[in-house]
Amino acid sequence: MNPNLKDLSVKIFADGAELSVMKKMAENPLIKGFTTNPTLMRKAAVTDYEAFADLVVSEFSTYPISLEVFADELPVMEQQARKLSFLGENVYVKIPITNTKGVSTAPIIQRLSYDGIKINITAIMLLSQVREIVSVLQEDVSSYISVFAGRVADTGCDPIPLMQESLKILQEKPLAELLWASPRELLNVIQADQIGCHIITATKDILEKLKLIGKNLNEYSLDTVKMFHQDAYAARYHIALVDSIAV
Repeated sequence: MNPNLKDLSVKIFADGAELSVMKKMAENPLIKGFTTNPTLMRKAAVTDYEAFADLVVSEFSTYPISLEVFADELPVMEQQARKLSFLGENVYVKIPITNTKGVSTAPIIQRLSYDGIKINITAIMLLSQVREIVSVLQEDVSSYISVFAGRVADTGCDPIPLMQESLKILQEKPLAELLWASPRELLNVIQADQIGCHIITATKDILEKLKLIGKNLNEYSLDTVKMFHQDAYAARYHIALVDSIAV
């Protein structure tokens, strides 16, 4: 049975850093939040990190916004997190599971959570990392646990067992939500929904495919045939027929 768009329970967060695109995404009632990161900001030619962060927090004040720290020293990372959290009540501060040296950020995550700062712990790919972080989160403070299922899949591993087990671990902290990060295709939205994942991020390309959910496959097959036919004629391709070739 084909899934129906209106039946989805997973929350979709738009992933990006282009303000005009984000505004367009916000017109879609399926979008429940926004996430971004320094890599996306750089691709979008953002030059002033603080100014952009302040702008999106105010522009999308009714949506949760995840903004990432980028320091490598844990004390500075913590300072950046606290400053970003001051931008608005809708801010979730993104903190990587480790710094670039592989040092766990759990100690600063514990302090920030204790102080009531909402956190999005990012770049998680192991159950041991999920367990470590869940153990230090405050029960009464909202948080996102971003498991990079797409990158796990890139290594040839099925990420669904990892996500299912992560959901079980998160039951210890009812305000902690599992976020399916780095999806690679629309199917991931359906998979996340089927296992009960709370949130999935989606890029512009994936969001544009949402209208295909539940599409009649017979119609889709015919649409595909028409596309090939139209493109061939538009390109003025030609194949000499057998009866026109001299033998």
